[in-house]
Amino acid sequence: MSEALLDPLTLDEEINEEKKQTDARSLWEHEPLAQLPVKVLRGHADSITSCHFCFHDTRLLTGSHDKTDVETGGQLMVLTGGHSGAITACCLIPEMNRVITSSWDKTINAWDLETGKILWTVKQGGLLMSCSVSGDGKYVASASDMENALYVNCAATGQRLHYVPGHHTSTVMSCRFDAQSQHVASVSADRSIKLWDVCSHKTTLSINSAHTNVISSCCFTQNGRYLCTASWDRTLQLWDVQTGSFRTRGGEQLSKGHDGSISSCAFSSDASFLVSGAYDRTVALWDVKGLYRTLVLKGHLDWVTDVDISADKNWVVSSSKDCTVRLWNIEQHESIPAVRESRKAHGHKPHILQCEECGKAFSLSRSETLNFTKCVFCRLKTPHSSLPAPPPL
Repeated sequence: MSEALLDPLTLDEEINEEKKQTDARSLWEHEPLAQLPVKVLRGHADSITSCHFCFHDTRLLTGSHDKTDVETGGQLMVLTGGHSGAITACCLIPEMNRVITSSWDKTINAWDLETGKILWTVKQGGLLMSCSVSGDGKYVASASDMENALYVNCAATGQRLHYVPGHHTSTVMSCRFDAQSQHVASVSADRSIKLWDVCSHKTTLSINSAHTNVISSCCFTQNGRYLCTASWDRTLQLWDVQTGSFRTRGGEQLSKGHDGSISSCAFSSDASFLVSGAYDRTVALWDVKGLYRTLVLKGHLDWVTDVDISADKNWVVSSSKDCTVRLWNIEQHESIPAVRESRKAHGHKPHILQCEECGKAFSLSRSETLNFTKCVFCRLKTPHSSLPAPPPL
């Protein structure tokens, strides 16, 4: 087998004509470093800034510098005409069937997904770098470069409820609600992290000099206990914001995962995995308990701007400055020898099973709850020239 085919991250579209003539099955067998399935989605004309799984992982929501917002599963809806500047972030309120978008045109829009119309528009003080919706769907938080401020608005009407000027001493790069709708975390170019309490309307936690460079993004675990921060210093930090244990020993650092500034991060629903994207054009998957990188996904041709992971942990989505969204099937990534060696080195041994259809060996993590009898390649039953589609609609 050629060296090119030994790369587990080789993309279908990058295989030359000679290799396309080879038997499709050879690309799916458990050869050393077997290929990962990936789907490339194209629907934007400029850098894509935001991507999220939504509606129980049956849809993808993306926002772009081309000033459009797309709900995709084959481009189901394109929201246009609402912003005059680049869209920096988008998020969904499923209970209201609404999408919230923030933009460099200094506005936040609320869109009705049934009609595609704008329900309300709110002008904020400056360029909006980020937006987030509370878990209960009641509030919208946004971060502005004007006075380094944090805004909280009513999700139903757009009415401004709280304005926190000087929340940071430099540009607020990102803000994020926890799932319990109790706190808004914000990170900044001033290298600090702050938690703003929704009930008391006060900043209840401030961590200064958490990183050695700009903090670009943050995310909470589903239970709200841990906050992860991503930075241009090429590291991620985990903070136990409920117990405050970081006050005595600092945050838990995840490093040596990227060669470039890290732009984004997202926890899996059970907090066992963390996925990150970076300006080195790669996506990394991390074992949270072991604090080590298990997998690197390569294929984007420019900066990775945002990442997300599906609730079942089978899919990772990434958006990029290269105008594409990539949907990676990581369902059986532990079958890749490099991943298995990494886990073994850190004391994690996967279950090795035999596929009842092709007879090849495949692995399952010890935390896997599903009882598979076939390898992912036999289950997908998809030739390399037509990679798996996104999650079914």
